[in-house]
Amino acid sequence: MTISEPATSDRARGWPLTLFGLLALLWPFLLMGCASTPAPREHGALLSAVESEATWLGQWAQLSASNHPGKSGFALLSSGQDAFSLRVLLSEQADRRLDIQTYLMGDGLTTRMLLHRLLSAADRGVEVRLLIDDMGAVGQGRELAALDSHPNIQVRVYNALSVGRGTLTGRVLASAPQASRQHRRMHNKLWIADGTLAIVGGRNFGDEYYSASEPRNFTDLDLMAIGPVVEPLSRSFHLYWNHGLAQPIGRYHRVNDEAWRELQVSLAEWFATNADSPYFADLRQRYADVGQGPLVGRLHWGEGIALWDPPGKPAWQGRPALSRTMAGELLEHAGTPGERLAIVSAYFVPGEQGTQLLAQLAESGVEVEIFTNSLEATDVPVVHGAYQARRRALLDSGVTLYEMRAEGEPDDDIGFGVGSSASALHIKALGIDDDRVFVGSANADPRSVWWNTEVGVLVTSRSLAAELRALAEIGKSPALSYRVGRPASGRLYWETAQQGETVRLSREAGGFWRHLGARLGRITWLEPLL
Repeated sequence: MTISEPATSDRARGWPLTLFGLLALLWPFLLMGCASTPAPREHGALLSAVESEATWLGQWAQLSASNHPGKSGFALLSSGQDAFSLRVLLSEQADRRLDIQTYLMGDGLTTRMLLHRLLSAADRGVEVRLLIDDMGAVGQGRELAALDSHPNIQVRVYNALSVGRGTLTGRVLASAPQASRQHRRMHNKLWIADGTLAIVGGRNFGDEYYSASEPRNFTDLDLMAIGPVVEPLSRSFHLYWNHGLAQPIGRYHRVNDEAWRELQVSLAEWFATNADSPYFADLRQRYADVGQGPLVGRLHWGEGIALWDPPGKPAWQGRPALSRTMAGELLEHAGTPGERLAIVSAYFVPGEQGTQLLAQLAESGVEVEIFTNSLEATDVPVVHGAYQARRRALLDSGVTLYEMRAEGEPDDDIGFGVGSSASALHIKALGIDDDRVFVGSANADPRSVWWNTEVGVLVTSRSLAAELRALAEIGKSPALSYRVGRPASGRLYWETAQQGETVRLSREAGGFWRHLGARLGRITWLEPLL
């Protein structure tokens, strides 16, 4: 993807002409701190178009789109390292505002690095707004409150409880009296820099999302976007941020006004000790060689529709009408597939109606493929059990099923960050015919449709659709996944490759406790809640 130099930019002068080349140049500098005097600002209002366009990222987006009037530009981020480094870059390059929405925040190398860079951005006057689901903030209240004490940072938690905040067990017990609302969570994942560049997809804060965890990582996917589609995404964040369910973290955790300084010192000391960690060293090498590798990509241009659930959805009574949900809007805008439908979902629970719909599509001649986790790879076996109950009907109708293995045998040349020797699928994406792609935070399950809130983007672009298909083909390879089949005898089998040889397993891989958890998921009344 090509980047031209904004005319008024000082920091950009002399930079390379590719986004990832820019990452390569900046990475060593992103590992250094910076400091200045904070300048408090109001955080409540949306940035105006004039404010966004005056930023360096705004100028870059305008120049990038100059030959594509009215279109938005998109790039898939399948590599965890690329996804992490782009977030660090945005923290460094933002001039006015960073809006970040996430379901959870885990500790680790990448989280600490991102918090370190967010504090540095705030030091130079950037407004930082972090909105996190309250369940995902369990046990991290004081750290988030310390972050919030910075004059240029605000942290809010969604669908919060005032008690049981220290541990997950305490939180679950405290949620019991409000179970009908507290099981509904804000599952959205969104980054917006200066109202001009957005990242939407499946990644939260946590090493496993950015290929930095040992021993296992998630195979995940983000969609980077510039152009007209960013404005409605910014509006979605604004609606959530200003909703009554979003409460300041300071309401629940009190810290002194200078707590952010202590956090900043702590993170700086941590970084001084970990700057030469294998992960950061690998990133430095990765971007030093980026000009020779597959990372020098291009933007795909097309029409983008931003979709999100209403922010008040967790407080609604009962199950909402489909038309009031993001899933309903997605069905309306995406239309009926005419040739093919590919569903890539970490958790796949089609239910009775979804199974019937997919079966009808397959029986009408549409090529329907499902790519999800195997029992041995999933982190929620009970959800897999509900999918197990629908497998035979799907296979009998002609739907093709692929399940990612827990311990694949990837070729070193595969690249793209899809699959690893120890991996679990976390992607949430759809490929519709040859021209439509959806990437977002929503799984293909009842929880994403009815209970949680979600966000995503539906894109019409043949080249983007082709790239998603290519990534899916990599993931479906026998070295990384099982293809589930059912011969005439009716007994399921799992076909894969082991040491280069094709093999068929007659029993679903997974230990005793995983199989037991899956059995629980086949309890009929549980399925609508999963």
